[in-house]
Amino acid sequence: MSKEVIYSASWLLNPNAPPLAGGALLVCNGTVVETGTLAALRSSHAAPVVDFPDSALIPGFVNAHTHLELTHFPSWLHKSPVDYAPRRFADWIIQLIKIKRGLTDNDYYSSIGEGARMCLESGTTAIGDIVSNPAMAAQYYRTPLAGRLYFELLGQESGLFQNKLAAAMTAVLCDNEKTIPSGLSPHAPYTIAEKHLATIRTTVAAHRLPLAIHVSESRSEVDFVFDGSGDLASTFFPFVGWEQFLGNPPRCSSTELLHRHGLLTSATVAVHCVHVSESDTIILKKSGVHIALCPRSNDLLDVGRVPVALLKRAGIPLALGTDSLASNNSLSMWDELRFALETFPDDLAEQDLFAMATTGGAAALGISTTSGSLEVGKRADFQVVGNFGSDDKNVVERVMREGRVQEVFVSGLRYEGNTQM
Repeated sequence: MSKEVIYSASWLLNPNAPPLAGGALLVCNGTVVETGTLAALRSSHAAPVVDFPDSALIPGFVNAHTHLELTHFPSWLHKSPVDYAPRRFADWIIQLIKIKRGLTDNDYYSSIGEGARMCLESGTTAIGDIVSNPAMAAQYYRTPLAGRLYFELLGQESGLFQNKLAAAMTAVLCDNEKTIPSGLSPHAPYTIAEKHLATIRTTVAAHRLPLAIHVSESRSEVDFVFDGSGDLASTFFPFVGWEQFLGNPPRCSSTELLHRHGLLTSATVAVHCVHVSESDTIILKKSGVHIALCPRSNDLLDVGRVPVALLKRAGIPLALGTDSLASNNSLSMWDELRFALETFPDDLAEQDLFAMATTGGAAALGISTTSGSLEVGKRADFQVVGNFGSDDKNVVERVMREGRVQEVFVSGLRYEGNTQM
């Protein structure tokens, strides 16, 4: 038997809509079935009311790019004998690989569980997560998280690439009533041989799969893709035994390379895009690509700052992600949002980032019909946020800058920690 519940607060906030004073949600079987003022919902429904005075109800955040399997990276680093002092982007990748080589499947399983907990407790209810080993997917299905899993592809040699693709497609095509849909993640233009890109395009077209790709994250990538130079060629490729694959660089940007092989579409999330040119943005816009920005990761890895003004001027849809704890200090989208506010004060306002963290992320992951806003027919995933004062002016701005998460609801149920995972 279904049970209706009304959740109400001082404000109901949705991106791209005016704040609703005294707003409320009518929830049934984990879905929003009606919205309006508390008075209006009470007049037509006899459901019990759960009220949160001096608070706002806002959608659960959508983290458009992360790697939850690396959540325990800080503790792995502490225990590892690896000398971790990366000075360049290639150094960071090499040290990450060295640490990962000492891990077991159980290390990753517990790391994913902890990452899910961190996301949910900080108000994130949907993720776009990169999964390096498809066997780990079951860990995500045990959580209440929504979103999309992208199974990672990489390899210069044909054997490694084909094995990765076969394992990824087995996971994608396995019908076990998944709670989180999937896609593929060709890692980056420097970790996949150009000859494999046509195979990815054919596979994606045959199964209508979405993609997530790291694009122009660092100057190292730009140099390598254009002319085969830089620290990726001199340090990273020898480290992984790929020296034989050096030579014959595409002599173009990562964006141009991916576009040439048909991998940039409206179902593609281009992650980072720190070093994109004006001509790249024209391609990205015409292709319908969504971009997931990860400003704290870019800052901590010292790879540069994304040209937000250029991307906004081009009209490219933007989302927000935290990346992983191998290159960030938290999985909190609130932390990411507020860092972006301080970093791009002339380009991103509170309303922009509210949309990027909700509807923007949902659109990027292709889950807009179920997530990203508190509308009829969508999952009842929401945050109860307080600590922003009682003034009725600039409510969204104050919530984004000062609000604190008090409660998180997933599919209409209060999140209670690991008991739901």
